[in-house]
Amino acid sequence: MLRRLRREPDLAVGLAITAFIAVVVLFPGLFTGYSPLAINVDKSLEGPSALHLFGTDDVGRDVFARIVYGARITLLVCAGALAAAAFIGGGFGIVSGFLGGRIDMLLGRLADVVLSFPPIILGIMVTGILGPSTTNLALALTVVYVPSFYRIARSGAISETGRTYVEAARSSGLGESRILVNHVTRNVVPLVLMQCVVLFPLVLQIQSALGFLGLGVQPPTPDWGSILQQGKDYILFAPWMSAFPGLAILITALAFMLVSRAVQRRFDRR
Repeated sequence: MLRRLRREPDLAVGLAITAFIAVVVLFPGLFTGYSPLAINVDKSLEGPSALHLFGTDDVGRDVFARIVYGARITLLVCAGALAAAAFIGGGFGIVSGFLGGRIDMLLGRLADVVLSFPPIILGIMVTGILGPSTTNLALALTVVYVPSFYRIARSGAISETGRTYVEAARSSGLGESRILVNHVTRNVVPLVLMQCVVLFPLVLQIQSALGFLGLGVQPPTPDWGSILQQGKDYILFAPWMSAFPGLAILITALAFMLVSRAVQRRFDRR
């Protein structure tokens, strides 16, 4: 493992940043003693200092504390939506690719309709219809990325269904359901998991964009996108309110992109 990390420094950097972010998400209290919701109007719009590393916002809340505690909400929403999309889209994709016929045609056309919308536009449509909230944001992200998982799982299932070992299993008398679960699904799941790693940076960007538009997590709950949205009115004379949450999004997306590139290279060599 160490030799591989030396050969792939981008993977080493990505894993190191991801591990640090995981610690921040699990133990935010280790990094700041301030509450992300504590208001102190007397200290509003103070610049970065030893007391407030990232400055304070318009009502005196510590920006660093809000970013640290907002990491948990932001990344949990992304991970939950991605897991739901992988389960739903991957499940339907495997069944569709294995069975074929009218079911495959119907689900394929439905996925094409959803994919015809740009992700951000579809996310705005769903959250606009359902209303801005954390739950509806996760649901919107799930709807946006279900077709992506459907297509990768369907392609994998079609490829596996045509292999010799599936024909051998049918010849030995195994039922279609057992072949689907015990043979096809177990070989398609790694493709779905790899897609999770690849799509995570994109999900994070869409989640943050919806939060910036006011369609995601609602104030005063800290969330990177909503913190950006709150700082936009003070960008000229308090740029730290927007710069630091934007930097957190950038670094997190970069870390997952580095890891996903390494995972893709590993799969390509197989």
